Amino acid sequence: MDLRSRNGGSSRLRPRTVLLALAAGAALLAPTALVVPAANAAATTLGAAAAQSGRYFGAATSSFMFSNSQHTTILNREFNSIVAENEMKWDATEPQQNVFNFTGADRLVAHARANGMSVRGHALVWHAQQPGWAQNLSGTALRNAMINHINRVAGHFRGQIHSWDVVNEAFADGGGGGRRDSNLQRTGNDWIEVAFRTARTADPNAKLCYNDYNTDGINAKSTGIYNMVRDFKARGVPIDCVGFQSHLGTTLSSDYQANLQRFADLGVDVQITELDVAQGSSQASIYERVTRACLAVARCNGITVWGVRDNDSWRRGENPLLFDANGNKKAAYNSVLNALNSVSGPTNPPPTTTPPPPGGAGCSASVSLNTWNGGFVATVRVTAGNAAIRGWTVRITLPGGTAVTGTWNAQAGGSTGTVNFGNVSYNGQVGAGGSTEFGFQGTGAAPSGTPTCTAT
Repeated sequence: MDLRSRNGGSSRLRPRTVLLALAAGAALLAPTALVVPAANAAATTLGAAAAQSGRYFGAATSSFMFSNSQHTTILNREFNSIVAENEMKWDATEPQQNVFNFTGADRLVAHARANGMSVRGHALVWHAQQPGWAQNLSGTALRNAMINHINRVAGHFRGQIHSWDVVNEAFADGGGGGRRDSNLQRTGNDWIEVAFRTARTADPNAKLCYNDYNTDGINAKSTGIYNMVRDFKARGVPIDCVGFQSHLGTTLSSDYQANLQRFADLGVDVQITELDVAQGSSQASIYERVTRACLAVARCNGITVWGVRDNDSWRRGENPLLFDANGNKKAAYNSVLNALNSVSGPTNPPPTTTPPPPGGAGCSASVSLNTWNGGFVATVRVTAGNAAIRGWTVRITLPGGTAVTGTWNAQAGGSTGTVNFGNVSYNGQVGAGGSTEFGFQGTGAAPSGTPTCTAT
């Protein structure tokens, strides 16, 4: 949770609510296919309306909030993407050096999976909400700790996150457009580049984003970030997207859309990542304008609001969200839904598409690949036929000399030749026409044949 005044003042931390100590199952495989309604049907929820143009509409939440029935009912009904408000940050995931805790984050991601949502990862590296042990490090020790943290956290969720905020809020406010002074910055000006390169290796299929606030128009800070992204793209540093937090007051910069577009023109996706708007006569209008700006930029993947109800917000006194404290839809909700429904057809392809299910109670499998010289990552989608299945096995034949080196969300029966991948306890049951995903990494040439799927 990025806690600051709406005008971008210094961060302030709200007392952290004690997380429920519940063990989680496995996490969601991202990205989730978006179900697109018929072009002539107005969708009745935010997620479904956003999916009409291939986008997501998400919300920030915490796993302990799942016990609040009103909050969770709205979350599950309205949104097709979620982000952890705090439970994926450094202090939550690595409270002691090399001692990792994914309980809350795993529970959140498992909830997303069970409800057909994709997940944004927030945030791998940030100058704030570092555990005390990291705050006390500097130089090479801190740099190595950062690299290890990215590898362990992004590796834990490998193949399961739609977009990672790899680096959060590394640029300073004010007129200079330069970097923020922090313990991370003092390890060397290349630390952001190192973080992105590390994240790409740790999770090759996730979109890798830089995320910041007070970048809602063309100003010195957003231009400093723009110049960094342009440099990264020119030098092949793996950056896929830029997040615009959009913690807004009672006005919106007139060049908000133009700012999104100039970043998109660099060849990166853009995302509205932490949207909230101070309550007032302009709240509904600003929400609508932000939504329409995203819809107008083909590379704008989607919008995330920073909370569900006003009483869930870190800006609680400003009532900045789409639902009031009683769970009622506000005028701002209607303005967003109407804007999303104004798009008649896809302007941005969904993250993945699901192949037509086979007939009967069988299953089919399709593979997408991310390859490099000497290795690959395969993401396999298993789709049920017109009847639910209770288990599945996918058979894939690997080329000679190829070996499986790691598997997630499946059990691999072998590592070379013809390999049978079977479901694990939490993803064997797939509803009629539904799908689930697993992944594996290998060395050598990527498989090229069509996999076979057998329902059990």
